[in-house]
Amino acid sequence: MGTGHFFWVIFYFASLCSASLANNAKINFREKEKKVLDQILGAGKYDARIRPSGLNGTDGPAIVRINLFVRSIMTISDIKMEYSVQLTFREQWTDERLKFDDIQGRLKYLTLTEANRVWMPDLFFSNEKEGHFHNIIMPNVYIRIFPNGSVLYSIRISLTLACPMNLKLYPLDRQICSLRMASYGWTTNDLVFLWKEGDPVQVVKNLHLPRFTLEKFLTDYCNSKTNTGEYSCLKVDLLFKREFSYYLIQIYIPCCMLVIVSWVSFWLDQGAVPARVSLGVTTLLTMATQTSGINASLPPVSYTKAIDVWTGVCLTFVFGALLEFALVNYASRSDMHKENMKKKRRDLEQASIDAASDLLDTDSNATFAMKPLVRHPGDPLALEKLRQCEVHMQAPKRPNCCKTWLSKFPTRSKRIDVISRITFPLVFALFNLVYWSTYLFRDEEDE
Repeated sequence: MGTGHFFWVIFYFASLCSASLANNAKINFREKEKKVLDQILGAGKYDARIRPSGLNGTDGPAIVRINLFVRSIMTISDIKMEYSVQLTFREQWTDERLKFDDIQGRLKYLTLTEANRVWMPDLFFSNEKEGHFHNIIMPNVYIRIFPNGSVLYSIRISLTLACPMNLKLYPLDRQICSLRMASYGWTTNDLVFLWKEGDPVQVVKNLHLPRFTLEKFLTDYCNSKTNTGEYSCLKVDLLFKREFSYYLIQIYIPCCMLVIVSWVSFWLDQGAVPARVSLGVTTLLTMATQTSGINASLPPVSYTKAIDVWTGVCLTFVFGALLEFALVNYASRSDMHKENMKKKRRDLEQASIDAASDLLDTDSNATFAMKPLVRHPGDPLALEKLRQCEVHMQAPKRPNCCKTWLSKFPTRSKRIDVISRITFPLVFALFNLVYWSTYLFRDEEDE
């Protein structure tokens, strides 16, 4: 009994010791993490002002690999030529001074939230207009230090970046907006930025833009040389295609409708002056308002845009319809004046015939000289009569269908209206054919 009791006592104390050691191991693991941080970042052991060594501990430049995750693109402004983007920005480099023991793989990495504790690349966005960090609920930033000395820096930021645009094909255009990142103070002898291998730029799947579509993006290098040296630079080009359906509904179709409405005046009676004037002036003012509204949403540029050609030609057609009525009104008054002159002339001729008849009735004894009935061969009057007979004996000329058709309309004012009913739509249709074929083909060539 004594031996068995002693055995159970020993077993009990061994169990307690193992449990205590397990608890101590857990506690020591957290403490070990703190000790590692104090060991590698303690005072006098690590200087964040000194850049890391080069590849494989050489004296070459520090290599920093970049990758981005585009979370959203909020706005693309044509008038300011800028766009706003929210992204997760990541940098990764190796600093051999930060190597530590991973305790047989139990310590995968150390996490920091204070960027000033370690050396950081002096990267800046060269085409940035404004930007800010995100601090809700906590600052959206972290630094991970891996056992081999690799450092990963990740932060969420929102940026407003400049995007110079070429609006010659607007709104049938494509725009390239760049995101440029460069070193501010370290030259390529000390610091080199490289894109992360594999997939350096990711874009959120459900990215939605109101007036654009992100077609593709390209990564490239853009090192710059200045008087102080050469600096490493990276860029990503975002290719945006403008959604044309919005402009078709809001601009092109309304302009076509205004032009067609201005042609209604060709079918109104030429005497309906108030109706035709009010219709022409109203369409002209509406078209001018539409044009000014379009230009208000675009920056003032020195070249002609595709939308300027469209609105300018539509405005010309509307103005031409108003001028056509002025011409019709002038021709109508001219026709009335000619008709009045003909009527007066007929009245005068009738009065002269009546007066001659009265003279013949009063002087019945008057004698008249009779001309000879037979003409001599050399008589010029006989030759003239012969020529007239030859002319009348010639084959009749082929009638002109246009003149025959226009002869149905006796007045010039009516003829002008009829010609305008055909000419204006034909010319506008020809303009549409040239316009769309030119700008759509040019858009494909630029693509």
